[in-house]
Amino acid sequence: MATLMQGFPPAKESQVDLSNWRKAPFNRWAFSHVCEIVPSAIIDNDRDEFTPFEARMQDLSDFSLQENGGELKFDDWLEQTYTDGIVILRKGKLVYEKYFGELKPNRPHILMSVSKSVLGLLYGIVAQRQNLNLNTLVTDILPEVKDTAYAGASLRDLLDMRAGVEFDENYLASSGKIIAYRKAQGWDPFLPCDEKTNLREFFGTLKESDGGHNERFHYASPNTDLLGWAIERVTSVRYTDLLSELIWQPLGAQEKAYITVDSTGAPRCAGGLNCTARDMARLGRLFVTQGTANGRQIVPPQWLKDILTAGSREAWDGGDFYEFYEKRPMHYRSKWYVERGEHPLVFGLGVFGQNLFIEPQSDLVIAKFSSQPLPLDAKFNSLTHRGIDRLREILR
Repeated sequence: MATLMQGFPPAKESQVDLSNWRKAPFNRWAFSHVCEIVPSAIIDNDRDEFTPFEARMQDLSDFSLQENGGELKFDDWLEQTYTDGIVILRKGKLVYEKYFGELKPNRPHILMSVSKSVLGLLYGIVAQRQNLNLNTLVTDILPEVKDTAYAGASLRDLLDMRAGVEFDENYLASSGKIIAYRKAQGWDPFLPCDEKTNLREFFGTLKESDGGHNERFHYASPNTDLLGWAIERVTSVRYTDLLSELIWQPLGAQEKAYITVDSTGAPRCAGGLNCTARDMARLGRLFVTQGTANGRQIVPPQWLKDILTAGSREAWDGGDFYEFYEKRPMHYRSKWYVERGEHPLVFGLGVFGQNLFIEPQSDLVIAKFSSQPLPLDAKFNSLTHRGIDRLREILR
């Protein structure tokens, strides 16, 4: 294949567009150029709040993993997990940074479902500022979904992925609600025979339940997009403006972020956020600093503590990802995964290898963007986590 998106115009076989942007090898170019493919809205930063990282680069030659009877060194691990960029902070200092392919230090990369984790922090801020009761039923805020399976579900149920809504999050499916969902959000093209819909209209199609609310962990991305709509209704502020005002500007983000939007401007809160690896690492460090940055309180410390300690192990063990994560002792709370233990690890996960890992006790943050061939691959996920475990040992 010719080099992707080179030439004026590029050769047809090397063009990246709405029909192929999440497929390998096209995703390697696309994930660093999403706003050129899907309509997107800007999330402003404030350069007056920006402070560059102090660099204290660290030798990672001690890194090694046993894989398929051989040894993987650090660069091998990065290559074999299709890394586009990685930023590692230790005690607030930049100890490692590297980019591959299209990604550059100042170029945003799609977060996929790490976008959900950012929404989880935003909810903590708004809940405190507006005295928002998270036991409120989502239908009390959005009566538009009262005749769907979301009836009876609370904001907390949606935040913890414990809403009993039938939705099969099968990324390789060729039919079903997930295909209609992608088209409604603007991530797949409509076919000539399709009735064109948007993201908010899509929620009305989710009529069927697959169990009760507040029971097992059941991963359904539309839950997060619905929360994005709800927070706009509660605050009377666009999601992008809310995220800019409450997180991106006070955080001291170095670059603007952006989020994909549907045909009506509704944001894809579940997976459409794009930012730089450096700014993703900045955000992760809020778990270390009790929610502060630049001397300002951004996320309430009790919200971060709740994420780390209040999730249900029982709900996780009976849920969708227990086997995928190799039965590790974990829970899910407010859109964040937490691996329990002597040194708890909190992290965000996105398909195709997007990750943000934080070990708060050690003041260690690892932001890692990738363009893996498959959306969810147990082999790649295991290799990624084994590499992160090794980095934690080296850098602790």
